Amino acid sequence: MTDAAADPLRAAADPLRAAADTMRAVRDRCVWSQQIDHRALVPYLVEEAAELIDAVEGGTRAELREELGDLLWQVLFHAEIASRDEAEPFGIDDVARGLTEKMVRRHPHVFGDAVARTPEEVLVHWNAAKAAEKSARTSVLDGVSPHMPALALAQKMLGKAAQARVPAPPVADGAEPVLADESALGDALLALVATARAQGWDAERALRERLRILEAEIRETEASSAT
Repeated sequence: MTDAAADPLRAAADPLRAAADTMRAVRDRCVWSQQIDHRALVPYLVEEAAELIDAVEGGTRAELREELGDLLWQVLFHAEIASRDEAEPFGIDDVARGLTEKMVRRHPHVFGDAVARTPEEVLVHWNAAKAAEKSARTSVLDGVSPHMPALALAQKMLGKAAQARVPAPPVADGAEPVLADESALGDALLALVATARAQGWDAERALRERLRILEAEIRETEASSAT
């Protein structure tokens, strides 16, 4: 073996390259890895992302480091699969190169002459660069994945609704004094789920159905604005 996975000195000098070479060796020599494609890897990607969230929110530093590595392995795995595609191959170097170029574009206050003294000003530059990159998109909802968990999707879509100038749903009466912090919000959300369960309702489905209504409102507003 001549790859970085079998060369401790090279691995120490360039551990990311060693990880990529290790992935290549696994793909070449492991019969399980050889038959996996992008779609078959998705459940593992979801699982590793969830475990990383657990480590961020309640794990040790060692657990966080390990879970970051496991998620990186998923990126390397997908890139290695992609590198062998007959029609449109690309590898981890292409992924990294594209990421670097995008981050440079979206941080003109770091790599260019733009100025950003507050987080809000940074966001203006970020959104402007992103809008230029995604100029072919026709809706603020383009690029929003429907596979996100319902609560995360709801928070994302409310932000998109604000961009489209669609009125946000009213805040529940008395919510402001009761929900003093995120812990109280968690209690309130759990209470709502408990209510749904007691009534025989599906809380996830209820929120998704309401989000479909919000999606229709956003698209209707966009269509009206375009005419």
